Amino acid sequence: MEGEKKYTDLKWALAGLVFAVLWSSASTATKVALKVSQPLVIAVMRFGVASLIMLVIAHLVLRKPLPRRGEWKPLIIYGMLNITIYLGLYVIAMQQVTASIGALTVAVSPVFISFISVFFLKKPLPGTIALAICICLLGVLVVAWPLLGGATVTPLGLLLLLASMLSYSIGTIYFSSQNWKGLHLFVINGWQTFFGGLLMLPVALFTYKAPANHYTWEFWGGTLWLAIPVSIGAVVLWLGLLKQDAVKAGLWLFVCPVFGIIIAALWVHDPVSIYTITGVIMVLAGLALSQLDKRKTSRKG
Repeated sequence: MEGEKKYTDLKWALAGLVFAVLWSSASTATKVALKVSQPLVIAVMRFGVASLIMLVIAHLVLRKPLPRRGEWKPLIIYGMLNITIYLGLYVIAMQQVTASIGALTVAVSPVFISFISVFFLKKPLPGTIALAICICLLGVLVVAWPLLGGATVTPLGLLLLLASMLSYSIGTIYFSSQNWKGLHLFVINGWQTFFGGLLMLPVALFTYKAPANHYTWEFWGGTLWLAIPVSIGAVVLWLGLLKQDAVKAGLWLFVCPVFGIIIAALWVHDPVSIYTITGVIMVLAGLALSQLDKRKTSRKG
């Protein structure tokens, strides 16, 4: 029994570590692809590849049935919130912020979800969550402060990131409020990714400029990394961690900002200063506060 528990702990640790690295790498992979392409071109290609792979696995390999008539509308709405708006705004914002700041904002998304649930699920707003979101936002601003006004970080980029996080939070709450009637996760993720990319396609075609897009290794490397290891691999690992223990799984989000900063510094040479370190510590403190509140809630339940 002891050997079995040790294996389980090791598997949990490996799954969490791989998830944190993959999830943290998204902003850097986006910056790499943005060097040679327009943001929505990257996004449409990413979601096209990811949805095709997931739908093939769901319907041809696992032989899962197609969604029923009443299930298409929630899939389209979820895809619009979680893909079209959230990741559409995110990839546009990444033109005007550093990879480090992109990684930080993604890491604080659980705090945004707790905040938005106050309005949509009519839950009371605990003081710890209000304080946590303030600390997290201040942490992001501290990292951005020395770069604001330059070419690397703009106020518009930060606002677009904030708007994308709000859409992601609303999408997550919408997802949790729906009765998916036993639909397999690959079916849900495959179709919501497909519809999200499809809704983004007209805007991508309307704004497309051929000279701005070069289909080099940077484009394909960054886009395929976002499509397969991030959109499929990290999401599957995260859902597996959540199934085991949602509160414990949230602790892996603490590692994401650290990995995000390291990956951005090594790969795209983002600057690491005292502002960066202070901001990351503040974000970690905000996440810690939000986790404390979750633990109290889970104990009461």
